[in-house]
Amino acid sequence: MTYYLTKEKKKELEKELKELIGKGRKDIAERLDEAKELGDLKENAEYHQAREDQGKMEARIEEIEVVLKESEIIQHKNKDIIEIGSKVELKKDGKKKNFEIVGRQEVDILLGKIAFDAPLSKYLLGKKKGDKFIFEAPNGDKVNYEILKVS
Repeated sequence: MTYYLTKEKKKELEKELKELIGKGRKDIAERLDEAKELGDLKENAEYHQAREDQGKMEARIEEIEVVLKESEIIQHKNKDIIEIGSKVELKKDGKKKNFEIVGRQEVDILLGKIAFDAPLSKYLLGKKKGDKFIFEAPNGDKVNYEILKVS
């Protein structure tokens, strides 16, 4: 599986990974040592919580390593045709909406960042400024869009 990332997101993930491997693992080891000193591990809530946190952290480390290993940096090359990495201004019902087509790791609907494989993105990919289309939303609603700008 290929993960599409911007350069910024890749740097962010690399920083998070470095912090988890360094400081994160050190902090968990210290918490485990402190919890062991409290005695019986069977009924030691601090120890069990630290182990659970350790498992979550190791899973996150593994996830980031896979994403970085299998990632492709988004290289928006065509300023006329919508592709992954494009920023798009659309008109819907007389109102302007802005979207950026990103990889799954960067989706933030509040910031207008939508996944390349989201239903709307699938309609947008390959289109250009001035194109008009009818988008059928997953709930069955049909919406008229016009592409005002691609960058």
